[in-house]
Amino acid sequence: MNEVKKNLLTREDVERYEKELHQLKDIKRKEVSEKLKEARAQGDLSENAEYDAAKDEQRDMEARIFELENLLKNVEIVDEEGDGKKVAFGSTVRVQDKETKEEFTYTIKGALVANTLEGIISNESPLGSALIGAKKGDTITVEAPVGTVKYKLLEIVKDK
Repeated sequence: MNEVKKNLLTREDVERYEKELHQLKDIKRKEVSEKLKEARAQGDLSENAEYDAAKDEQRDMEARIFELENLLKNVEIVDEEGDGKKVAFGSTVRVQDKETKEEFTYTIKGALVANTLEGIISNESPLGSALIGAKKGDTITVEAPVGTVKYKLLEIVKDK
């Protein structure tokens, strides 16, 4: 039997998704419904760009509502508080590539909210999983597509 994979999120992320879901269901649905009603009142729907746009908006909104409801249905809130001495889920860390000496700051969160452009990496990623449990000063070795990369953990900037 297949076990449903839990979506690991911080309490803050869950609250953000719940707020978005509430906004879509209670406010946006009414707005889109009103747009559809106004567009229908204009007559011939076959050549009505406003009606087509409102239908597209409705489809996208309902897809997002469905996505959020499923995400929240299988959520596991991770409240793991780090002690500031070891990297934990939710920690923000500063690391240095040992070869290039380039420094990076990352926050470790679940795969659903990971966004490397914003400095958020997944706890399931090679670097994220290697960092969990590491201490300041540790060297972390990661197998990446470009080969083996070594990072030095410079600091645990903040723990949730």
